[in-house]
Amino acid sequence: MRKTADRVSCMSKLTIGNVSLDNNVILAPMAGVTDLPFRLLCREQGAGLICMEMVSAKAILYNNRNTEELMEIHPQEKPVSLQLFGSDPDILSEMAKRIEEKPFDILDLNMGCPVPKVVNNGEGSALMKNPKLVEQILTGLVKAVKKPVTVKIRKGFDESCVNAVEIARIAENCGVAAVAVHGRTRQQYYSGKADWDIIAAVKDAVKIPVIGNGDVDSPEAAAAMLAHTGCDGVMIGRAAQGNPWIFREIVSFLETGELLPKPLAKEKKELILKHASLQLKVKGEYTAVREMRKHLAWYTVGMPHSARFRQTINTIESMEELITAVDTIFGE
Repeated sequence: MRKTADRVSCMSKLTIGNVSLDNNVILAPMAGVTDLPFRLLCREQGAGLICMEMVSAKAILYNNRNTEELMEIHPQEKPVSLQLFGSDPDILSEMAKRIEEKPFDILDLNMGCPVPKVVNNGEGSALMKNPKLVEQILTGLVKAVKKPVTVKIRKGFDESCVNAVEIARIAENCGVAAVAVHGRTRQQYYSGKADWDIIAAVKDAVKIPVIGNGDVDSPEAAAAMLAHTGCDGVMIGRAAQGNPWIFREIVSFLETGELLPKPLAKEKKELILKHASLQLKVKGEYTAVREMRKHLAWYTVGMPHSARFRQTINTIESMEELITAVDTIFGE
C-alpha cells in the first residue's frame, strides 16, 4: 500500500505511448453511455482522455452500419481511445489495421465487460481465463498498428481466478502501452467494493502506466485511490453518468486540494439542453429523445419531484416535450 505526501502531487500529465494527456483523469468506456455527445461534454468538463463505447471486431469485419456510427469521432474530443472487443486474434489484428486511419489516438482491448452475451462468446472479461489467448491477441494488435495499444482488465474472472497481475505482465511483455484495472472480478459485475489492493499489486508488477478503476465517485476518492495504489491515473465510469462535472471537480482537487462548488441548477439545465441538442444533431429526433431519457434520469437524481419527472420522461416522444419537461423540473 502506498501513500502520497499530499494530494496536489497526484495530478500528472499522463503519457500513453506517444500520446500526451492534459491530465490523468479518464472517462471509462461504457456501452450505451459514452457516445459522441456525452464524450464531448466530458472532454469539455476536463477529462484528460475520452474512451469510446466498445466496438465489435466482427461487426467491423461485416461492415455493420451501426458500428460505423459508433466509431464517429469529433476533433474537439481528442485525445480519444477506441475500444475493440473480440476473441479471435486474426480478426482483431486485421480489423485494427482496417480502422487505424480513423482519427482515434489509442486502441484499447476490452477484457472487462461482464455481460453474459459478451462473456458467453469468450469475449470481454472471459479473456481473463485464457492468458495464452490474451498473449496471442495483444501480440497481434501491437504488431498490427502503430498507435499505442492499451488493455482494460478486471481483478480476475472470479475469486478462484484473480490474475490481474499475470495478465498485466503479459500485456507489458507484448508491448502494450498502458493497462487499466477495474478492482472487481467479473463475478461481482459492479457490486460490492472495488479491491484497490489489486491495482496496487499491478502497479508494483509493471513499468507501464496503470490506470485505476472502481469506486472513484468523488474528488476525494480519486485522490485516495492514487495515494493508496500509486497508480498513474484514475478512470471514471458510472460516477460520470448525469455528472460530467466530476472531471473538472477531480482535476481541480488533484491540482489544488480545493473542492469546487457543485453546479447550480441553471448550469445543470444548460448542460442538459446542450446534451439534448448534440443528441438531436448526431442521431435525429427519434433516437435522441429516447436515448436522452436515461441521461435525464441520471441528471436529476435527488432533485425535488425527480420520481415524477422520471415517469414523465419515459413517455416523451419529441424534443419539444423533452424541453418542456426540463423547464418544468428546473423552473423556467
